[in-house]
Amino acid sequence: MAAPDSQRTDDWWRDAVIYQVYPRSFADGDGDGTGDLAGVRARLPHLAELGVDAVWFTPWYVSPLVDGGYDVADYRTIDPAFGTLGEAEKLIAEARELGIRTIVDIVPNHVSDQHAWFRAALEAGPGSPERERFHFRPGRGEHGELPPNDWPSQFSGRTWTRVPDGEWYLHLFTPEQPDLNWAHPEVRREHEDVLRFWFERGVAGVRIDSAALLAKDPALADFVEGVDPHPYIDQDELHDIYRSWRRVADEFGGVFVGEVWLPDAERFARYLRPDELHTAFNFNFLSCPWQADRLRRTIDDTLAEHAPVGAPATWVLCNHDVTRTVTRYGREDTGFDFAKKAFGTPTDLALGTRRARAAALLTLALPGSVYLYQGEELGLPEADIPRERIQDPMHFRSGGVDPGRDGCRVPLPWAADAPYCGFGSETEPWLPQPEGWAAYAADRQSADPASMLSLYREALRLRRSTEGFGDGPLDWLPAPEGVLAFRRAGGTVCVVNLSAAPVDLPAHRAVLLVSGALDGSGRLPADTAVWLRA
Repeated sequence: MAAPDSQRTDDWWRDAVIYQVYPRSFADGDGDGTGDLAGVRARLPHLAELGVDAVWFTPWYVSPLVDGGYDVADYRTIDPAFGTLGEAEKLIAEARELGIRTIVDIVPNHVSDQHAWFRAALEAGPGSPERERFHFRPGRGEHGELPPNDWPSQFSGRTWTRVPDGEWYLHLFTPEQPDLNWAHPEVRREHEDVLRFWFERGVAGVRIDSAALLAKDPALADFVEGVDPHPYIDQDELHDIYRSWRRVADEFGGVFVGEVWLPDAERFARYLRPDELHTAFNFNFLSCPWQADRLRRTIDDTLAEHAPVGAPATWVLCNHDVTRTVTRYGREDTGFDFAKKAFGTPTDLALGTRRARAAALLTLALPGSVYLYQGEELGLPEADIPRERIQDPMHFRSGGVDPGRDGCRVPLPWAADAPYCGFGSETEPWLPQPEGWAAYAADRQSADPASMLSLYREALRLRRSTEGFGDGPLDWLPAPEGVLAFRRAGGTVCVVNLSAAPVDLPAHRAVLLVSGALDGSGRLPADTAVWLRA
């Protein structure tokens, strides 16, 4: 086990580039069609050459995989499909030798219905101490046949399931993910022990899934649209939970990033006070359409939200839940909204790729830290998964209307001429790779200086070596309509042309990097970004 060390007490997280690994789809080390830790270890040189500072792993714990691993049955054991705890410890250590820290995913709102606690609760019956760790309640109606309340699900469908003895239990997601009762001291102690378990094994940080949902209104009052406080989102009790977590993290120099979706900027910032979470995901930027005025407003709002508490902003274009950037930016509606996902939405991949390249330079030039989802550095589009192969519960709980999230989770292409594009399998991977996937393979892109992979490698190299990038001030510069231009502290200027015509570059000494070639007159074409030395 790794002891707490002084190397992890600095502020590396304030301007880090953090790469998200979805283990099932990253690389397959044993050839069974599912990505695993052996596959990740073999591909660590790719991440080191890319230039990332840390890797965030989505859940790798024992799980029935009803919700892609976010239904955890045991937080201290690696799922056998991925490997062993010993392999995880080796991976953490090997990555650290390459200068790459590790962030693990903790899912505190709920557990799997296969978790030992929930199995014990079902066996123990109504009124038992075992059931107090969850939200079991009698139903409403003459015979208890109605759910205890009308809370809406984070997925489609109802939030209560009835068990054979007549009681109902709460699950904000699927029935296989029963919510924990965070008013119970055992629940709090258990999660603090889980945090220590992983910090002792050398992880540098923890990503907190659904971080604003843990605490529930104890009265379980019905949901009323527009009435505050919400019965299960952003309850005030959460802050005491995260203060106790922060004390654990501070023992090890560890950091937190919270998945916090909140429209209220002031309440969002409360989670980032110095004694709570270090950072939180920026979903407003992720969902923002490709429009200069909207992006500038979102950037300004984000920086303003974080300023009062001194926390760095985070920037992300895509993750394991969201339509891939290349596809989204090639559509008529370039924003992201779960409610708008539908089969057959047309997209212009060439246009989307140009915009995604420009967005990469925009994102990496902004103050704070950046999260990069696996495959974005390859310019992967969203894959169309045949309906009969879809596994995501969001699809099934929507009655088949929502295509689900599997399209951004397709196994990565590593080698163009290898079976299944070098994912590592002799058998077909757990999700099918689309035709033409080989064109995006990492080995092919490595040899092409104009590829998306080459662009990301050079951008990350410059970001690390150029004064003024990362955390720090941003100053907007005068720019034509539809153009974003700003200067960083070291004098580097980023210009992004979101208009329909080429624009002149501001005065500069050198072009550091451009997302696409300048035109014959040295102007910046539409949907193109450039970094300049002013």
